[in-house]
Amino acid sequence: MAQKKLAIIATKGSLDWAYPPFILASTAAALGYEVQIFFTFYGLQLLKKDPDLKVTPLGNPGMPMPGGMERFMPVLLTTLPFMQRIMTIMMKAKMKKKGVASIEELRELCQEAEVKLIACQMTVDLFDMDPTAFIPGVEFAGAAAFFEFAGTSDICLYI
Repeated sequence: MAQKKLAIIATKGSLDWAYPPFILASTAAALGYEVQIFFTFYGLQLLKKDPDLKVTPLGNPGMPMPGGMERFMPVLLTTLPFMQRIMTIMMKAKMKKKGVASIEELRELCQEAEVKLIACQMTVDLFDMDPTAFIPGVEFAGAAAFFEFAGTSDICLYI
């Protein structure tokens, strides 16, 4: 029986969107899947050595707030400059309290499980990103290289 494959496209660069690709990839790898994550556009932020990831409540109506604050906080308040900082602090505190692994720990776990982390070369060039700013072990390739793998995968996810 052929090894199952999981292909993930990671396009988001915020703290709350950093978790799904790494959790799904590490879980699939633990289950014996061959896994590749293709990071493009803002998803490249997740591969930086020192990521400065934030959470924004703006445009995220499903985000639960402590004490049911979402019922009382109008969308307009989420646009205030300090809200992103507050929400990031709250999310990090909640994750720490619940024992959720950090992004850095999840990335390391993925690499130990031989998940291939691919940075979109076109996006790196487009945004004039420094390849040395990324964690060691990241591969650089174009979409065509990723499609070779994704085209034969059992599951393909866009996150």
